Amino acid sequence: MSTTSSIAPMPARQQLMTEPDLGAGNFLEYAIAANPNRTVPCFFSHAEDHLGRVTLRGHSLLDLAELRDRYAMWYHANGVRPGEPVGVVVAEGIEPLLHFLALTALGAIPTMVNDAMRLDVMVRYLNYVGVVGVVADDTTRLASAYRGDPQSRPRFLALAAEVQAFDSASAVLPAPYPYRHRLDDVVALIHSSGTTGTPKSTVLAHRQFWDGKQPRMVRFPAEPYDRLMSLMPHTHAGGLSYFLTAALLGLPTVIMGDWRRVVVEPVMEAFQPTMVASFPRTFVELATGELPVKGAARVHSWFNTGDSAHYGHIRRLVQLGERPAGLVKPWLLPSEAADEAPLPGSQFVDGLGSSEMGMALFGGLTTPETPRNDRCVGRPLEVVRRAAILDVNGEELPDGTVGLLAVDTPSRTPGYWKNPRLTSSFELSGYWLTGDVARKDPDGVFYHLDRTVDVIDTAAGPAYSLPIEEVLLADCADVVRDCSVVGVPAPSGVGQVPVAVVQLQADAQEWSPEAILKRANEELADAGLASLAEVFVARTPADFPLGPTGKVLKRELRTRLATAV
Repeated sequence: MSTTSSIAPMPARQQLMTEPDLGAGNFLEYAIAANPNRTVPCFFSHAEDHLGRVTLRGHSLLDLAELRDRYAMWYHANGVRPGEPVGVVVAEGIEPLLHFLALTALGAIPTMVNDAMRLDVMVRYLNYVGVVGVVADDTTRLASAYRGDPQSRPRFLALAAEVQAFDSASAVLPAPYPYRHRLDDVVALIHSSGTTGTPKSTVLAHRQFWDGKQPRMVRFPAEPYDRLMSLMPHTHAGGLSYFLTAALLGLPTVIMGDWRRVVVEPVMEAFQPTMVASFPRTFVELATGELPVKGAARVHSWFNTGDSAHYGHIRRLVQLGERPAGLVKPWLLPSEAADEAPLPGSQFVDGLGSSEMGMALFGGLTTPETPRNDRCVGRPLEVVRRAAILDVNGEELPDGTVGLLAVDTPSRTPGYWKNPRLTSSFELSGYWLTGDVARKDPDGVFYHLDRTVDVIDTAAGPAYSLPIEEVLLADCADVVRDCSVVGVPAPSGVGQVPVAVVQLQADAQEWSPEAILKRANEELADAGLASLAEVFVARTPADFPLGPTGKVLKRELRTRLATAV
């Protein structure tokens, strides 16, 4: 890798914060214009050589623009025009980002689809959106599905390899190019998990998806020595958000397409990141078993978004790496910081966010010195105009009372594609309901307790799955590697009872469900939480179902265990 840093200088980053037309549809143009290091490799993909060693391939900002333009020529030659949605069904990694850049440069709307989505659900979703075409790594299955309903077939179904191999010598781009976005133009559609029915389609708009990220230009760690490992799904808003930020900062970033530890750890050792960004699933993988000491030797920050992470995993990760003095003492001058020894350990930034919120809007910080504070997600970020805990009528609840988490922020989605009724169901008293249950303390600190759909309605009142999981993972860590708590119908026929599905640590396989239940309920009683009615041990991956982004599918567990107690 180049010894010259691709990081944008601070004056350029400060200027980006003030650009009135910058947004998610044109950020690459602004990144190239602002960064004098635009020819230095910035984004890296990875592969293995014939000896099984990890090799890294770098792409500068200008390289990205060249690839974007070639892909855009193919799309334009195939009739794609501004405002038209196009399905992108390619494997995670740098490829979906190139299609995103190409389509937005034409003013089209990339409809990003995780390629692990079930085929029938995928076709239903693409039809619902109304895509004019689909580019996919594998079109055979899609073509077969559309033969049964030729009326719904898009104008083109094309292999991603065809786009990659396109001979653009005689192709042309429209004028003007790149497309000039209005502030409210739709720049992408992001789907929900879709484990039941057709997935929701969240709209990302040009300015809205940039709103709130401006402070990252000066606050996100971006020193010459910094390197980011992005383990996000890059067909998801989280992956797009980190890509946008990294491009504008010129931050060297390796873009991964796989969150499994067996793939991640060798790349960590080769790339030596100082920061790792992911959904919780990767952090579960990295925090269990033998810690990845070599790969995390230089890590000073872990960034989690989407669902909040668990302290049982966080506390192990923050023992790794080292924190530069300038990160711990930001008031120091660079020369002063360079003279101070780094502190052992790292920091974990747990950001609660979603595609609908536009970014992580809350951030809890944990270091090796931080006292345990279960389910704390911190205070709202400055982009949030108001955050509150509401009741179902939209009335603000007193501090300490559990209710619906609501935010008022310009970063929130304009709504759901072609579904104003669904959009309005998340709007209440001038707020956007995040779909979470939380409470706020008198100091303005928020605690995330559950998703609204996962609250367990027991005969004694609501029980919240996330605090129960917290205790299992932190206080039964010698036995429980990972877990998921759900509510199932009570044997009495009144309400629900909590049950846990657990994965065991490698050296705890002899523990019986009965012994785990006894141990868990003792710890839960000490914490003042509801007891479990049953523990089920997941012996195979199928017993612990994960969605395309690595989230545990609680809805599927509830269905499977509906009659198990």
